Amino acid sequence: MKELHRSQEKLLSILKNNVDSPLTIREIQEELGLSSPSVVHHHIQQLEKKGYLKRNPNNSKDYVVMGNPEKSIIYIAKYGTAQCGPKGTILSGNPIDRIPIASRLLKFPAEEAFIVEAKGDSMEPKIKHGDLVIARMQKTAENGDLIVCINHGEVLIKKYTRHNRKTAILHSLNDKYEPFIATDLKVEGIVKNILQYD
Repeated sequence: MKELHRSQEKLLSILKNNVDSPLTIREIQEELGLSSPSVVHHHIQQLEKKGYLKRNPNNSKDYVVMGNPEKSIIYIAKYGTAQCGPKGTILSGNPIDRIPIASRLLKFPAEEAFIVEAKGDSMEPKIKHGDLVIARMQKTAENGDLIVCINHGEVLIKKYTRHNRKTAILHSLNDKYEPFIATDLKVEGIVKNILQYD
């Protein structure tokens, strides 16, 4: 385990205790008794580098405190291909490969990540045939999320919207494919990263 400065230990404890109602940088500064917000930022960055903290770069209040620090390189299970088009395969319980990824690329715990390879052109231009898609395991989705899902036994990558409580609609990003109603939907995860294949 990487050694923590006393202020970093206290900061980690403050972040853990306030995860449901995150404090501002100024409030953290006051709790720690530090001289300026920049010192708080420095300690937060150190916690990230040491693998104790993962943050959403677009929202400072969206973070995950890691129980144990993650290694700088982690291996994520890859589960075959997910169709970006009309037909696909079923995700198996056994990964076909393990792909090394820098843990700092993930803004969530690596143990919740899985990879599928995109197949087809229905999610272009964002996701192309052959791209590796990293998703976070999750059984529910919000309007507008890109998801990895199973619909009638087919593994798909689609944009998810909910028309009403009972009707989920799956959209392609490529205009040549029409949206369709999902009638036997199982959400497997939310797309978080796309590693482009050239």
